[in-house]
Amino acid sequence: MNVEEVIKTTKQIPLESRTIIHLTLVQNKISEAMGHALKPFDVSLQQFNVLRILRGQNGLPANLSTLNERMVSKMSNTTRLVDKLILKGLVNRVVCKTNRRKVEITITENGKASLMEMDLAVKQAEKSVLEDFNTTELKELNQLLDKF
Repeated sequence: MNVEEVIKTTKQIPLESRTIIHLTLVQNKISEAMGHALKPFDVSLQQFNVLRILRGQNGLPANLSTLNERMVSKMSNTTRLVDKLILKGLVNRVVCKTNRRKVEITITENGKASLMEMDLAVKQAEKSVLEDFNTTELKELNQLLDKF
């Protein structure tokens, strides 16, 4: 991807600025591909992330704080994400009877089954986005990104 061609400029962009623009363009391309993969499931990338976190709990409930801590994209509207997943029947929320501030969230069986299908679609999107990289290049790229 040539940054100058994408943003339609003939000016020389300073290396630091070009790098940030490049990373932003790549992030947009990845988000678009993942969003497209999840569209048939009527689930956003953030909702998908919540489902994966809950599946990783191995049957143990999570609270909103746990979800927020483990989210790839940190956001303040985790409650809204969970509410939407509840309406879709993918997660359950139980309010503790003795402490109403304590909320436990779990993935439903329907959520687990749907997530397995989503995993396949996302895996294919990942493969498509990264098709021009070999394993060595991906390892090198990850090492460079780790510097952030």
